[in-house]
Amino acid sequence: MGLLWSPWHGCHRCSPGCKNCYVYYLDSIHDKDANVVQRSKTGFNLPLKKSRTGEYKIPSGSEVATCFTSDFFLEEADEWREEAYKIIKARPDVKFLICTKRPERIAQCLPADWGNGYLNVGLAVTCENQAMAEKRLKIFENIKAAKKFIFVAPILEYVDLKKFLKTKKFDRVSVGGESYTFARECNFEWVKKIYTDCRECEVEFEFHQTGSNFVKDGKTYKIKHKDEYLQAKKAEEFLKTEYEKLV
Repeated sequence: MGLLWSPWHGCHRCSPGCKNCYVYYLDSIHDKDANVVQRSKTGFNLPLKKSRTGEYKIPSGSEVATCFTSDFFLEEADEWREEAYKIIKARPDVKFLICTKRPERIAQCLPADWGNGYLNVGLAVTCENQAMAEKRLKIFENIKAAKKFIFVAPILEYVDLKKFLKTKKFDRVSVGGESYTFARECNFEWVKKIYTDCRECEVEFEFHQTGSNFVKDGKTYKIKHKDEYLQAKKAEEFLKTEYEKLV
């Protein structure tokens, strides 16, 4: 996932994909309540922090996963979001990825100078199943942004995105499985179908992690969390090779 910036932490479950949320799992290990949303005491202004040598701790050209231990558009964060936007705007040399399960709140939570979107911000909406795709992408497709992504994560079934991809309003689809102890399966057949849909609609595809329970050719593989990204990249290369054979 690369660099992380968590201006606030904590979230509320809102759909099937949240059942085994990794934030809740990791917080429980440390006896923390992930349902409590709190502003970060030391990390809120991380993109502006510099080292002793005067260099930014987040280097120029970095891609930063923003608010991935919460949801950027939570109501509890309304009082902090404007300041976060100012930080984002102050670092045009850094790309910020903001992912949400709450697209219905995006329009009312954008800054006054958003226009067609800040050039250094990519917005993403998570759709873990077909029902959430139908509900969320109908809203999201009308939101202005420099870059717009669809996350099918944690993938719980094959999600048919073709009618949304054909609108040419989305730049990338990123698929990922669920992690840790109670992870539900990520079936490679679902991933392959979404990959094919993306290729046919000329939309960029990414398989960012297999999840802990990866099913391929009817066999379940238990993947260590540290290996989920690497295994997904191998599977993605396999998909590209197999697709090229067919076309």
